[in-house]
Amino acid sequence: MSTRAFSSMPGPRVWAVGALCHAVADALEARFNPVTVAGEISGFSRASSGHCYFSLKDDTGQLRSAMFRRAASLLDFTPRDGDQVEVRGRLAVYEPRGDLQLIVESLRRAGQGALFEQFLQRKAKLEAEGLFDVQRKRELPVMPRAIGLVTSLGAAALHDVVTALRRRAPHIPVVLAPAAVQGAGAPGELVQALRALYALGRTDGALETPVDVILLVRGGGSIEDLWAFNDETLARTIVQSPVPVVSGVGHETDFTIADFCADLRAPTPTAAAELVSATRELWLGALDLIGQRLDDALGHRIDQLSQRLDLAAGRLGRPSSMVGRQQMRLAHHAQRLRYGMRARLERAVRAQSELAVALPAALERDSARRADRLDRVESRLRLLDPALVLQRGYAWLTDPQGRAITQAAALRPGDRVVARLADGAAALTVDAAATPSRKARSAPTPRVRPTQGE
Repeated sequence: MSTRAFSSMPGPRVWAVGALCHAVADALEARFNPVTVAGEISGFSRASSGHCYFSLKDDTGQLRSAMFRRAASLLDFTPRDGDQVEVRGRLAVYEPRGDLQLIVESLRRAGQGALFEQFLQRKAKLEAEGLFDVQRKRELPVMPRAIGLVTSLGAAALHDVVTALRRRAPHIPVVLAPAAVQGAGAPGELVQALRALYALGRTDGALETPVDVILLVRGGGSIEDLWAFNDETLARTIVQSPVPVVSGVGHETDFTIADFCADLRAPTPTAAAELVSATRELWLGALDLIGQRLDDALGHRIDQLSQRLDLAAGRLGRPSSMVGRQQMRLAHHAQRLRYGMRARLERAVRAQSELAVALPAALERDSARRADRLDRVESRLRLLDPALVLQRGYAWLTDPQGRAITQAAALRPGDRVVARLADGAAALTVDAAATPSRKARSAPTPRVRPTQGE
């Protein structure tokens, strides 16, 4: 067979390399795209342009993938080697090298679809109720008296927070309310721990010093690990806090509903501790500055008073002339004082002399008046003397006990009485008695007889 005959035989189509790559890309576009792929991230890197490059692999294959800056900016976490993910994108051929690659348009952790949808729904509901309202959020205290801390006793976040607070502000006490941060019972324990810290500010609290700010922290993890912080009851409990709450849950790219409800979100637990504790060096520097300002103010005041003193000294002029005038006034007042004392002494002496002359006569007159008055009283007393009455024939009757008898009705036959006369007393016995009245003045009067033997 001749060469010419061989060249005229029909054969396969000969493709240009670029044309074949383009044709394969068109076939992939028509056959597969869009496509969703699940696998493990390997060799992840982020270029300075913001584009991300990695391989998506499993036990049987590997696929180069690229995620451009626009899609990468929508990620809510930072992908890492070993992460199991689900990606949605389109297959393409990188024609300069002829490599098959997956252009990723969205990326999420594997198995997070249902949880993420639930997270979005709950977030929208609580946001509509105003739990995320910026107007509700409070400023952090500049110098908290005590810091409340809610986290797990076994969490690395506890060590990070305590280390940061000891380094920056060892003088601030920390009140730990331990709670589980992962698992089915974690939401309830977190709520209980927060309410325990809320109660410290009441009169029946266990501490004399209530906490002024609360840190709610835990380390990073998957959406399943952080799901306790998406609990609705926990969100409402955070909003009810009487003091500001700082949320430091997960890493910088991790977001939970607790972050939106808290007064402030910190990217990490350590950052949360730093937000509520200014360094000791900062306060010492502030004290030095205040001390310097006080020194400056005191020096300025002293300068002002010195100027006023100089001005007053200038107005006084020569002090010797003023001293002379004051000495003259002092001598004048001293002379008046001497004359005044002498005049008062002379008046006192004259008054004493006059009193010495008048006193004997006054005493004599007073004695005469008193003697005359005493005589009159003595005469009156003599007239009232019962002995004078008895001398006129009257008798004074008493019972044996010496009590006076003034009424006949008080006597009964047989009563013994004593009759006191002018020259002595006689014992008598009542024979009969009658009660006198105005209508029967002639009624018989009591008759008494001498008692035998007297």
